[in-house]
Amino acid sequence: MCGIVGAVAQRNITPILVEGLKRLEYRGYDSCGVALHLDGKLQRSRSTSRVADLEKQINEGGLNGFTGIAHTRWATHGAPASHNAHPHFSPSEAAARIALVHNGIIENHDELRAELTALGYVFTSQTDTEVIAHLVDHMYNGDLFDTVQHAVKRLHGAYAIAVFCREEPHRVVAARQGSPLIVGIGQGENFVASDAMALAGTTDQIIYLEEGDVVDLQLGRTWIVDVDGKQVNREVKTVHAHTGAAELGPYRHFMQKEIFEQPRVVGDTLEGVTGVMPELFGDGAYKVFREIDRVLILACGTSYYAGLTAKYWIESIAKVPVSVEIASEYRYRDSVPNPKTLVVTISQSGETADTIAALKHARSLGMEHTLTICNVSTSAMVRECKLSYITRAGVEVGVASTKAFTTQLSALFLLTLSLAQVNGLLTEEQESAHLKAMRHLPSAIAAVLALEPQIIAWAEEFARKENALFLGRGMHYPIALEGALKLKEISYIHAEAYPAGELKHGPLALVTDEMPVVTIAPNDALLEKLKSNMQEVRARGGQLYVFADVDSRITSGDGVHVIRLPEHYGQLSPILHVVALQLLAYHTALARGTDVDKPRNLAKSVTVE
Repeated sequence: MCGIVGAVAQRNITPILVEGLKRLEYRGYDSCGVALHLDGKLQRSRSTSRVADLEKQINEGGLNGFTGIAHTRWATHGAPASHNAHPHFSPSEAAARIALVHNGIIENHDELRAELTALGYVFTSQTDTEVIAHLVDHMYNGDLFDTVQHAVKRLHGAYAIAVFCREEPHRVVAARQGSPLIVGIGQGENFVASDAMALAGTTDQIIYLEEGDVVDLQLGRTWIVDVDGKQVNREVKTVHAHTGAAELGPYRHFMQKEIFEQPRVVGDTLEGVTGVMPELFGDGAYKVFREIDRVLILACGTSYYAGLTAKYWIESIAKVPVSVEIASEYRYRDSVPNPKTLVVTISQSGETADTIAALKHARSLGMEHTLTICNVSTSAMVRECKLSYITRAGVEVGVASTKAFTTQLSALFLLTLSLAQVNGLLTEEQESAHLKAMRHLPSAIAAVLALEPQIIAWAEEFARKENALFLGRGMHYPIALEGALKLKEISYIHAEAYPAGELKHGPLALVTDEMPVVTIAPNDALLEKLKSNMQEVRARGGQLYVFADVDSRITSGDGVHVIRLPEHYGQLSPILHVVALQLLAYHTALARGTDVDKPRNLAKSVTVE
């Protein structure tokens, strides 16, 4: 959460900072700001609107400079207000010497605030970030790089910071601990940012900072020291972050664009898979898969629902017991470790703080067999795990995940087949049939997308409601959870999901003709049971909205609205049904006039606990 961009150059870097913020806005958009070294003093512009408004302010004020930092914020400490917006100055705005931006949470900020207040510093915000700015100012010894190295040792928690000083033009110092940060190398200029996409078109030469690194950015050089203060050389990688990924093209919103990209990105994720083999997940995977006797999946949010779906697949096809844990809860409870467990993390960004912490906790308990399903090959999650499968969803700008989810499911199904093969439970005929179905997924998803006009008609009805229930059975229950999450995230309609068999154990009390009940009805072994649950809804006057397979023998009638998916897709059916639910959420939000891509109070990449 939150996005940082910084630069040292011999040209006006204001356009670079603003463009970087635009590409990082998905990480947080409660406020934004820019600070620049200009004519021997520090100047800044901040806004509680979006980056476009900040850009207008900057242009009207003629703000420019050769050294600067910028930030887009997701609020943690302090409300989304101008005085809480970054960058923060110290010791005061009138006599600013230090400018600083920060991602993360400083856990000992109250203690430091009291100490700095006693020294005479006046706080103008409720943020933990202002504490760091004043701390750096207090400890400043004429060398910003040295000062920051000492200052960060006082910080407890997670952070990525970028700071510059009035006394040292053409110098930015940055540091990271528990929050991602990269360095961009240019010709006679250098940059820092939360991710490489912020610098697309400016440089493709990227250094990924490690935990505890502090970097000194000057015009002609970068200098990095590790957590022990020793100089280190980090590998420079060529990263092609395509600017086109952040362009809408013919679509109204990024979420719509990303929903319709799913046939292509699922195909990309499966590209080159000509057979089922453990080596798809990295060297040594066969040996690991032979040694493990259970799977532990750690994830948050949408990725957690992908893990729940995979549990059904793995236990059914590979016959391996699976536990799925919410990452933010797992590390804080007593669990029973098993060294023969394959620990699987799922993350779109690969920087999800709770999931990384849960992974480290699992390893501390002696579970060393680790694998990640991730969309970013250079992420911390990939570096932390021994095995990995990189999905190819591309950049996902919309906060509500869509294409990342379906590519995660595709990768998890491949994992299921690989485990089954290692356990001798996958015949050649079964492998061939599963691979054929997976190769057909892009066409099958495209056929679901063609149902959009029918789904739009439903969305017009949903837009007038304030509550909804989602029902599914078996491996479609996690898909019901994901559908409810999508609806609540972007339309602000309260939505809950239940296994359909649980309806009579409480949720049925909520059902009225004002409570739409979305039902996922594939033609599987649970269909007849599901029909009985649907009758329970109708008997109480509830309105059913049913996504049924073409051959499920459910017909429209009084209080029963049916949209038929083009075909029954067996074990891969969850991937098709979730696409229909994504479209329902999108068009309902559109009808209600909400900010689809940037829903209130949320951000894309959750890099704080």
